[in-house]
Amino acid sequence: MAASRRPTMADVAARAGVSLSTVSLTYSGAGPISPDMKARVERAAEDLGYAGPSPQGRALRSGRSGVVGLVIHEKLALSFRDPITLRLLDALMSDLGDLGLGVLLIPSPSGAPDERSLLETAPMDAAVVVRVRSDDDPSLAILRRRGIPIALMEGTPPPGAGAVNVADDEATAELIRGLVALGHTRIGTVTLPWGTASETRIVPPGSTEKPAWTPTLHRLSAFELAGVEPCVIVEARASIIEEGLAAGHLAITHESKPTAIVCQSDLLAGGVILAARELDIEVPRSLSVTGFDGLDLAWLAPLELTTVIQDVAAKGHALGAAVTALLSGAEPPVVMTPLEQRAGNTVGPARQR
Repeated sequence: MAASRRPTMADVAARAGVSLSTVSLTYSGAGPISPDMKARVERAAEDLGYAGPSPQGRALRSGRSGVVGLVIHEKLALSFRDPITLRLLDALMSDLGDLGLGVLLIPSPSGAPDERSLLETAPMDAAVVVRVRSDDDPSLAILRRRGIPIALMEGTPPPGAGAVNVADDEATAELIRGLVALGHTRIGTVTLPWGTASETRIVPPGSTEKPAWTPTLHRLSAFELAGVEPCVIVEARASIIEEGLAAGHLAITHESKPTAIVCQSDLLAGGVILAARELDIEVPRSLSVTGFDGLDLAWLAPLELTTVIQDVAAKGHALGAAVTALLSGAEPPVVMTPLEQRAGNTVGPARQR
């Protein structure tokens, strides 16, 4: 017995008694069509069991996939535990959804010669790189080779790309200068990850290593801007409380005995404060701690973190605007989103520990 033929758009047009172009407009939304006519076409399609035009065929006709690649720099299990990442993605994906675009999450390639990256083959109309390397980012090299429009967050955009940046180096330097003004001379730091395969660790003194990720490098270079040498540098594996706690124990018990610790995220700062509590070190009386992001960490009460506030949702919307410009052929924006200092009560005058 022969298989039954799948209904076509022409079958729907014949049943509804309308032209083929009317059916096409009903599904594409590309032109004016009355609600009554639209309902008529939809009833005919339902009667025939017609599910709509083939997405593959529509993509071939338009030359568009309807997909934006979203390059994530760390493992998803870690990224999705960071509320900063979630706020960014929520704003960005909401804007892309309004454009009728879907999102494909793609791990950032390592750049190894024998690596097979989804970024090399996945169909996409544009790509958003959530975080880029401080130099020679393999994601950008692959996307430029494929001719795919790019918008990136926190990094130097290649020609023709959109970007959303923050002056996190100067904002962090302002925190450090504030600590110096309070008499702190032994200031340590807990950083975001330096690379993709890191573990929480003390960075060896005098190391010539350079963080791979731009935000880590910028917020670490703030010490040079402020004219201060950090007495201890601890790299955290991820921006989560647990790694902040582990990093805090390493930093607080370091032989340099820091009286202040500058953390590159609020979650890391929260973990450092928990480590101080476990070690019976009072914040801010015996240890000052600063963060970065502006999260509401109510569980730290009665402490309120001294930090830098960034509008992460605005960054997500700005990336969405960059994708819109790229797909329309317009010049993509390069945006600097504002930062704001917040004076909490986790910083105080330097005291001997």
